[in-house]
Amino acid sequence: MTALLVRPLVAGLFVLVQTLLLAYSAHRWLTLWRWSRRRDAAIAPAPIDPGAWPSVTVQLPLYNERRVVERLIDAVAALEYPADRLEIQVLDDSTDETLVLARAAAARHRARGIAIDVLHRERRERFKAGALAAGLARARGSLIAIFDADFVPGPDFLRRVVPSFASPEVGMVQARWGHLNRDASLLTSAQAAMLDAHFLLEHEARMAAGVFFNFNGTAGVWRRTCIESAGGWSHDTLTEDLDLSYRAQLAGWRFVSLPGVVAAAELPADIAAFKSQQHRWAKGSIQTARKLLPAVLRSAQPARVKIEACFHLTNNVAYPLLLLSGLLLLPVLLAFPDAAHRLAVAADVGVILAGVVPVCAFLATGRLAAGARGWSVARDVISVLILGAGLSFTNTRAVLEGLGRQPGEWIRTPKTGEGGPRARLEPYAPRRARGGGLELLLALCAAGLSGLAWSMGQARSLPFLIILGLGLAYVGVLSFRRPARADQR
Repeated sequence: MTALLVRPLVAGLFVLVQTLLLAYSAHRWLTLWRWSRRRDAAIAPAPIDPGAWPSVTVQLPLYNERRVVERLIDAVAALEYPADRLEIQVLDDSTDETLVLARAAAARHRARGIAIDVLHRERRERFKAGALAAGLARARGSLIAIFDADFVPGPDFLRRVVPSFASPEVGMVQARWGHLNRDASLLTSAQAAMLDAHFLLEHEARMAAGVFFNFNGTAGVWRRTCIESAGGWSHDTLTEDLDLSYRAQLAGWRFVSLPGVVAAAELPADIAAFKSQQHRWAKGSIQTARKLLPAVLRSAQPARVKIEACFHLTNNVAYPLLLLSGLLLLPVLLAFPDAAHRLAVAADVGVILAGVVPVCAFLATGRLAAGARGWSVARDVISVLILGAGLSFTNTRAVLEGLGRQPGEWIRTPKTGEGGPRARLEPYAPRRARGGGLELLLALCAAGLSGLAWSMGQARSLPFLIILGLGLAYVGVLSFRRPARADQR
């Protein structure tokens, strides 16, 4: 009797997990379709009278960034914008010599007539959201531009972005992230491919469809009244940018994506930094979904907006589904060793055709849109597939934590400042990536399942298991490497 109950339960759970995983993957087709309709219909912002440029406050939130602080301040001080309508706020919560470097750089540019001040908080309350809110209370600009410490905006950034605010309903304009160290390693090139697809395809597709998309925390400009009318910066999630984005759009503001405007930035160069960043983003997105998705579903927004919000805010649920799919394969193989194994085979074929194919198409299109050609496109797509599978444990933990009530600590992404004036400074105490041992253990489990599947004549399960195992092994091995240049206490 127990066996009769277990078999259908195992089969039902496996099919449910696979179906949900396929839904998230197949959603990429919708994104590609929306993007294909949008890509040739670029919207030119209305020109601004030279005498009517609005006042802009540029905010630079910092915390222990001695390797990149001067590079950032120098780049922002070089912005080409009417001097009487531009102020720069260095929001420095640092507890080390970053504050000294920031004050010296600010004084140097202030002597040239730049309106720049360093605002230091003794206590880092509410983390980045608190720093932005404290700066906003003293800001003079009607527009608020934000750059994280690792960004190097070009001199024409504001002149290219600000005209989009000629339309009064526009509340935020997001530029695209460039990559200073794209070719440093397979890890950085894979990250760049992921971000290219996000900015060039996802943002554009969502804007074209009239659904919600988000400010990415940096390299964007807000209308001050938009921030204030939406309730201001909040620290009850780890993704204060995503949270405010949804509240603002629920309040009726329109967002604009400008993929043609690129602000260069540094990608996390080691796995510990990357996993920390991905953990914060995944956990924060689930916190934001828990906080705001009910309000979105209750709102008067069209069905397409509500459906897209469900996919957007819960997209990281795909990671625990991916991991669970691999873990369920063993009981499926044992419960259906003979003729009924067609259930597992059909599900695995579905994952490859309806799951992997749209993700590959999405990533490849993003790389092509970014100007890549030839072997580099295939290399980056394969790298992202393996890296994404390798993140399944880290981001599963993040998703589960995001379901809890505690927002958690906002841990910044370490910077190396490679090529900058302070790159040779003594690095901060290195931090080793968490979870390496468990990822290697899961990789061994995937290898064992691959052998079992082969012995049982279920070779069609191997592609999924191989990708999952390689990804977990790759991330697990890198997690045990001591970072050559870590920049985080």
